[in-house]
Amino acid sequence: MKRYVRIILAVVAIMLIVGIYYGYQIFKVIQGKEPLSGKQDVIPTKKVSIPPLTKGTADWPNWRGENFEGKSATRGIKNDWSGGLEKQWQVNYLCQDKSTASWASPAVQGNRLVIPGRDEKNDLVFCIHAESGELIWTGSYEAEASTSHGPGSRATPFINEDRVYTFGRSGDLVCWQLEDGKLLWRKNVKNEGGEEPTWGLSTTPLVFDNKVIVQGGGDALVIAYDKVTGDLLWKSMEGRAGYAAAITMKMENEVKLLVYHGKGLACLDPSDGKVLWNVPWPTEYGVNATTPIVYNDVIFHTSGYKMGCQALKVNSKGYSLLWKNNVMEAQHSDPILVDGFIYGYSGESYRNSGQFKCIELATGKEMWSTKNIGQGTTTFVDGYLICQDIKGNLFLVAPDPSGFRKVGEIKHAIEDVKNPAWVVPVVANGKLYLRYLQQLVCYKLD
Repeated sequence: MKRYVRIILAVVAIMLIVGIYYGYQIFKVIQGKEPLSGKQDVIPTKKVSIPPLTKGTADWPNWRGENFEGKSATRGIKNDWSGGLEKQWQVNYLCQDKSTASWASPAVQGNRLVIPGRDEKNDLVFCIHAESGELIWTGSYEAEASTSHGPGSRATPFINEDRVYTFGRSGDLVCWQLEDGKLLWRKNVKNEGGEEPTWGLSTTPLVFDNKVIVQGGGDALVIAYDKVTGDLLWKSMEGRAGYAAAITMKMENEVKLLVYHGKGLACLDPSDGKVLWNVPWPTEYGVNATTPIVYNDVIFHTSGYKMGCQALKVNSKGYSLLWKNNVMEAQHSDPILVDGFIYGYSGESYRNSGQFKCIELATGKEMWSTKNIGQGTTTFVDGYLICQDIKGNLFLVAPDPSGFRKVGEIKHAIEDVKNPAWVVPVVANGKLYLRYLQQLVCYKLD
């Protein structure tokens, strides 16, 4: 065989190998099933006596905490991690069987921790005693769901007064009695024209005034239900649902609704769903999955797929662009604003090789970047950032625009991590909760 033929064949072989590798990576991202690994327990049949409802001094009742900022009100945390953290309890039954991945983080109010799970046929909801880890009640309903990245819920529950609201990937919005788990009402967004996006309906419910609001997609991109009765109040917009939670923002002394949908960022009047303005932001797969950051009259938002990030100056009549760049490209890891600077992960969430960055909100300037803490998710508490990489390792980072400052770390805070640990750490009432598929681990933090 002539030399140039061998060279051509070698090049073709290399290209084929590279193509197969990247094809497999794309397949994992689109059709990943994340089969369960590690210890898997049966759901306890014995439950504790129903305790009275309580409230804590630093509750975490919904996605990213009470102000949607990713910040806990807990104070006095332990910042010397050289000896690790005390594990208070762990459960291993949130997902049953082998291909039932669920990605929802917990909501915590007082002694109640509510977290979704899944078995082969049913969406599951668990209410666990936040202090002891004992099971208080369970809820379930049958729901057909795709196995692309698991059939379980992606949406964090929302606790409001004596009720809690959950949202399944197949579009079931359910209201439960917080005290004992009684199912009060159940609606499916598809009955209003909703359409499930590629990786499932994922937006955590937002309770505001008398409404509970979710993204339904299709002919009902944004839907508001009566939080008490479940009756439809309004639906607004059409198009592909995003994967981000709706949040509120005060504009000219009135509260408005921000919805990061599949093709952009919309501002709505929460009273009737009227669209006030809409910022185009179409990603390659319609994945807008991070929560916008609000600071006074400025909104920062970011997406992956080479979209980057931008800051907008807004009011109820419209918006103007402050800056736009590709310094931060957060796929589905929410950055956090601390003293005028944004801290967060940038890059694809499937590989543990992202960049953790600090950028200035006012200008978009990158202050620093590090690859020393993998790729993961972030929570702020008591002056520190708690970062968890997708391998289940924890890092305590002091936010400082002058440079990266790692204060402590704990290897393998979550055990038996074989697939990405995507769920954000939650800190409530002095405790750190880490969720990975069927596992939920509680550490004492104060």
